Amino acid sequence: MASDNKATAKPSKNEQIKESSRFLRGTILEGLTDVSTGSISDDDTQLLKFHGTYQQDDRDLRRDRRKHKLEKAFSFMIRIRVPGGVCTPEQWLKIDELARDYANGSIRLTTRQAFQLHGVLKSNLKRTIREVNDVLLDTLAACGDVNRNVMCNPNPHLSEAHAEMLETARAISAHLSPRTGAYHEIWLDEKKVAGPEEEDEPIYGKHYLPRKFKTAMAIPPSNDVDIFANDLGFIAIVEEGQIIGYNITVGGGMGMTHGQTATYPRLADVMGFCRPDRVVDVAEKVVLVQRDFGDRNDRKHARLKYTIDDRGLDWFRAEVEQRLGYALEKPRPYHFDDSGDRYGWTQGVNGKWNLNLFIQNGRIYDTEAYPMQTGLREVARVHDGDFRLTPNQNLVIANVSEDKRSEIESILHQHKLDKSTEVSGLRLNAMACVALPTCGLALAESERHLPSLVDELETVIEEAGLRHDAILIRNTGCPNGCARPYLGEIGLVGRAPGKYNVYLGAAFDGTRLNKLYKESLKAEEIVNELAPIIRRYATERQEGERFGDFTIRAGYVKATPRGSEFHN
Repeated sequence: MASDNKATAKPSKNEQIKESSRFLRGTILEGLTDVSTGSISDDDTQLLKFHGTYQQDDRDLRRDRRKHKLEKAFSFMIRIRVPGGVCTPEQWLKIDELARDYANGSIRLTTRQAFQLHGVLKSNLKRTIREVNDVLLDTLAACGDVNRNVMCNPNPHLSEAHAEMLETARAISAHLSPRTGAYHEIWLDEKKVAGPEEEDEPIYGKHYLPRKFKTAMAIPPSNDVDIFANDLGFIAIVEEGQIIGYNITVGGGMGMTHGQTATYPRLADVMGFCRPDRVVDVAEKVVLVQRDFGDRNDRKHARLKYTIDDRGLDWFRAEVEQRLGYALEKPRPYHFDDSGDRYGWTQGVNGKWNLNLFIQNGRIYDTEAYPMQTGLREVARVHDGDFRLTPNQNLVIANVSEDKRSEIESILHQHKLDKSTEVSGLRLNAMACVALPTCGLALAESERHLPSLVDELETVIEEAGLRHDAILIRNTGCPNGCARPYLGEIGLVGRAPGKYNVYLGAAFDGTRLNKLYKESLKAEEIVNELAPIIRRYATERQEGERFGDFTIRAGYVKATPRGSEFHN
């Protein structure tokens, strides 16, 4: 068990910022009205994350602006919560409008089923967030040291249980949302109803959580949410079409720091089982234990995964059960087949149709050859169902009525969207974070790198006869893991400009981490390193053997049974 001496150490600067913030208010309002700069103060930049926005700058322009003695080209990324990934056509049209009016013209679908708008100037920040709220979406708690957007399997064709799980995901999201009035005062101009000294955060308190907290829900056999990468997860146990309860997972997380072996990605443990009516209660109590025992002195050691590794799963379960007032049941059997999306048209149990489109890296924009954003806008204008953002950055046009299907198919064909999935299995299972030029943490390219890398690898794939084989490849610009690279059968993590650590050996179903294969490979060296492995896989694989499993059996890497052995 970790020493409790840390409790007497000095809290991190972020803890001090939260304590003096007056429940996330800080001086954000004053900063928004300061026209002398396009930025916000350092302390308020940290608080803005709780409101769903990150201050960024265009790193492609830094050198030139410095040369001309100009401040950085500041702008803001706005992340919009979409619990369970489901939004209406009206909401889609509003996000599209905001992207064109105030952002950089594109929409980004995130790996956590949220929207992101990039390039919003400070002068447009408030009106953009206000208009998001006008269509009953919000940005509150999309970032920051709180529970973030709650994920769940978005595909309604699988069973009626998915509709139930979606409502549960929304209930968790609502219950774990911050209660401070700061968001409504700052962005919606609502009058403060109580002074800071009277305000209360019944779950979070004035210090909120030690670090970000992520929650997901899955229905086997699909693990598209990568349930084990989350701090908290609920695996639905379905009998005769009904959810009888959930296995509870705790302690997952992807982030680490290069060169610091005390930091590592970790897959969650299965802690117990609970009935459906107790899910929200369990979620709250898990958050409370992490609130009270997470490390507030070292942010690199502040996630729930370290709390559990330091103190043990048995200790953690006992703490949760003490607050619940009852014992959790033993976990029930379950099985996952994969962590990908099911593309094309499928018919749901309600008789309506669902179309899963491939969206490369989640980026929606128009080109002359591929007017994707315009096409989806036209679909939204006639669609009478909903849209569902997938955890793999793709999009489901869901609940399409029979009489609308042909009209939507015509629009998709006109805008060349009906061919979106006619690509290799490798590309259909590729995922990247934003990275450069806007992410301040990026060490290398990701979104701008992965498509061209896949282009090169597809030549090898085609020659090996593997065009239609699904291989998970994930790319991030830094080790923080936003695109869950440590669950990629091929994982690429930025180490420096143009250099990547290459990881191999994750499980196709998201139940095993990968391991470092080559360190600091130049971008132009990656294909030459991977090509012989791919060719061997094509000729030597066993029946049903996945690429990640093969790389372990063939001796390229060792299996990683637990996060603490990731660096071994």
